[in-house]
Amino acid sequence: MEPVYVAAAANPTPRLSPDAPAPRRRVGIGASGSVMRARLGLGNIPRTLAHRDFGIYVAGNSVSLIGTWMQRIGVGWLAWELSHSGTILGLVAFADLFPGVLIGPFGGALADRVDRLRVIKIAQSLIMLQALTLFALTATGTITVPLLLALVLFQGAVIGFNQPARLALIPSLVPRTDLATAVAINSIVFNTARFIGPAFAGIAIVALDISAVFALNALSFLAFLFALARLRLPPLAPPKPGRSMLGAIAEGLGYTLRHPGIGPILMLQAVLAVCARPFVELLPGFAAEVFGRGAPGLAMLSSTIGVGAIAGGLWLARRPDPARLPKVVLLSSVLSALTILAFALCPWFWPAVAAVALAGFAMVVAGAGTQTVLQSAVEESMRGRVLSLFGLIFRGGPALGALAIGAASEALGLQAPLAAGALLGLLAAALLWRRREAIGRSLAAPLPASAE
Repeated sequence: MEPVYVAAAANPTPRLSPDAPAPRRRVGIGASGSVMRARLGLGNIPRTLAHRDFGIYVAGNSVSLIGTWMQRIGVGWLAWELSHSGTILGLVAFADLFPGVLIGPFGGALADRVDRLRVIKIAQSLIMLQALTLFALTATGTITVPLLLALVLFQGAVIGFNQPARLALIPSLVPRTDLATAVAINSIVFNTARFIGPAFAGIAIVALDISAVFALNALSFLAFLFALARLRLPPLAPPKPGRSMLGAIAEGLGYTLRHPGIGPILMLQAVLAVCARPFVELLPGFAAEVFGRGAPGLAMLSSTIGVGAIAGGLWLARRPDPARLPKVVLLSSVLSALTILAFALCPWFWPAVAAVALAGFAMVVAGAGTQTVLQSAVEESMRGRVLSLFGLIFRGGPALGALAIGAASEALGLQAPLAAGALLGLLAAALLWRRREAIGRSLAAPLPASAE
């Protein structure tokens, strides 16, 4: 969206001649605009969305993510209908998320040496083809558990290359002053889709057929591909000569582990991702077995997580100060573990809905806050590789956790294993809280000159 200009009411700068045009100013950028945004509670959100490339990216991504969340609900429900097994639910989540553990580091190294936008376009086209294939197999009644696992595994592998490039692309779309707000906006968009997508999926499953979910997801990719085609980005700086892909991965891993702030924060999020975050992937089992609510209950739980997550994103977007974010990340990590523990132990549906709303809020504040401090603290030459580890944790961790909890659920039920995982996550957050001051100082430090 291009900024709107009007003639200035007052001109503190002398004109060169009487015929010179009055200087122009951006509407809403001055003090009155700041006051208006403050009253509306929007902070820097309107200014950040006004950046041309970022606004286009957000518009296309919004449509695509609704389809993505529709398909995630559809895949989970289809897996349950085909198997009625917690183990199969865990395997499907594992196939979707775990390939990023193996492929993500290569995707991060690739994002630091080739055109990130091209990587994203190719990956999105491949995922669209996967959705079309899933639609065809489901519509013809030929889908099976092995075929479903294979298609989900293919999508997970493609996302392993796609995610680091997408995360590393954001600083190219906005100036550094708006980076924190841009990350929060992305989280809001993702979780608004988490709210809308499951609701649409529930309607499509009940009113039409499960195959309609996959067809609509395939169509949603067209909007994102169109938006990507309109972006105008500066070329990526060439990588260091003579460094192999494996060498680049090792360099990024060493940088992350040596950093006094990035390493500990990522390790905490890894524990939470494995031990507590998989409750989202296991929601079909909770909706059907624990609460007896079926597909409508699944849509309600998933959408409620989205509502809480949207609130978390809006709250975070109004607090772009990176110096305070490390402490916010630690506190929200504690809250996410507590609310997931409450959900796991709750036998009643509506209190569980309230628990997942709070969990959605806390997980987004922790996740988006972590990404923001990483984007602010990391050197530009390491951005893709460090963010690939972030993506690896947030996709691979829940995959391992869902597989383990799903397998344990065959003997213990879904609730007890998830409760134990949430307790482990709470312990990890409490231990890291003691180092919060040192971690905060290292993450709030300015970027090195090489990263500017």
